[in-house]
Amino acid sequence: MKNKKFQYSISEMTRRLLKIASPVKVFLTAATLASILGNLSQMGLMGFGALLILSCAGTIEFGSPVLFGIFMTICGFIIVGGRYLEGVTSHAGAYRLLASMRTHLFETIRKLAPACLMDRKKGDILNVAVSDIETIEFFFAHTIGPMFTVIILPCTTLGLAFYFNPLFAMVLLPIYLVISILLPLVAMKAGRPIGMHYRSRLGELKSLVLESVYGMKDIQIFGYGPNQLKTVQNQNQKVNRAAHGLTLHKQTVSSAPTFFVYLARILILLTAAYLAGHGAENPVGTVVISFVATASFSSTFSLTMVVSSLLEAFAAAERLFIIEDTKPEITEISRPQKFGSIQKIAFEHVSFRYTKEGDEILKDFHLEIKKGDKIGIVGESGIGKSTVLRLLLRFWNPTGGAITINGVLLENTALSELHQRIAVLEQDTFLFNGSIADNIAIGKPHAAMEEIVLAAKRAGLHDFIQTLPDGYQTEMGQMGARLSGGERQRVGIARVMLADPDVVVMDEPTSSLDVLHEKELLKTLEEEYSDKTWIIISHRMSTLTGCNRIIRLEDRKAAEQESVI
Repeated sequence: MKNKKFQYSISEMTRRLLKIASPVKVFLTAATLASILGNLSQMGLMGFGALLILSCAGTIEFGSPVLFGIFMTICGFIIVGGRYLEGVTSHAGAYRLLASMRTHLFETIRKLAPACLMDRKKGDILNVAVSDIETIEFFFAHTIGPMFTVIILPCTTLGLAFYFNPLFAMVLLPIYLVISILLPLVAMKAGRPIGMHYRSRLGELKSLVLESVYGMKDIQIFGYGPNQLKTVQNQNQKVNRAAHGLTLHKQTVSSAPTFFVYLARILILLTAAYLAGHGAENPVGTVVISFVATASFSSTFSLTMVVSSLLEAFAAAERLFIIEDTKPEITEISRPQKFGSIQKIAFEHVSFRYTKEGDEILKDFHLEIKKGDKIGIVGESGIGKSTVLRLLLRFWNPTGGAITINGVLLENTALSELHQRIAVLEQDTFLFNGSIADNIAIGKPHAAMEEIVLAAKRAGLHDFIQTLPDGYQTEMGQMGARLSGGERQRVGIARVMLADPDVVVMDEPTSSLDVLHEKELLKTLEEEYSDKTWIIISHRMSTLTGCNRIIRLEDRKAAEQESVI
């Protein structure tokens, strides 16, 4: 049964993480075996050390100090080799898994965007993709080995204790149960809310910092710096308080087993005294068990220490799994229908609302678009103009009615074909970290340079690119922040020109252009794209002068159609 406070139980997440680890099971198996061998060798080192002392004291007659010294040396080399092999193989496997997990998360986000990510901050998603996945590395690299050693080492010690005297095993068994099972379970249950609280507060802080960096220009322009700084400081204090709680938990968890370790040593000595008092003294067993138990406790003790770091790892894993298990709003059917060159688009009594409880954005919306139409959509802000375009691009599905292309229901088409035949130019053009040529070629990655240059010329961008330090190879990671809104917009226009789609969808395409460049763009559209279908949203009536139909949205419907004069 799932914990009401959390979406996943510890056992569920453990099984899921182990399933994720299956591709690198060879690495993790090697790391686990190395961990087991190293810890057993540590017990052997202490055990042979005890025998060495007893041999030198003449207490035992078998073996020799030289032989026991050799065995101790061999154990020492195995410990060093085991630790090295465990660290190398576990991290080699773990980092391979982290890379694949980030790739899988990106694919998940791609399927969820934008509908299922509206309520999540970009900074928080970034924190999951980078920081949270990095935190999960602890589970793969530092947990699987201790999970096995915590079973094998106590069993080995108890077996040896039973060999010398069953009473030694009886007094050690409860201690092992407490340290190896009870304390880790209690620590995990008590600390899980603390770990989740810390990861959530940390994600909020990183999201706030990212938001502040992106909005720094506006913060400075409006003198909002002191207020934003105070907000960051308040959030940082929340993170510090959460971190303090996590630290207290770690210290408590690390201190509690110490009591039981010393209790075990006392119980071994008391047991030896009791046996001696009843004529069953066993000095060899007492010394050997004392040394071996000390070594085994130091290894099992580490599992309790691991629990503290696991709290963050499980909290990070839960945040990751919540995103991965979110069902996308848009799914593709297994056998999509092809619709070919777009001849006709029809909105048939379409209704839409973003959430079940939200207001209806469109209601009984009807619009028919034929090849070659130049459609302008106008209306008040928030009336649903951009929603029409997003439904056509299938960012969401209509909550009522249907959208068809060439008579094929939009839900039955492939997104790849849809996005190949419909190109989009929105108000803001995002520039990726790459050359400006790569940014233009996003819609056609294998385009020849001649095609890219031609698209830039048609968008009125070529002359500007010639002024950049490396021309078309100028990296936007260095120059992107220096581009004006108009220059960014022209990069987006060049992308559309290069893609050469059937339909061009534009949302305020000239919002960042001056009158001269707006006229140049409209002239280019008229000359180069006269045979294409346009759908333009704009508050500027001058942008719509090339349209042969104007659709005015009123009361969530296409209220009327006007001819452009």
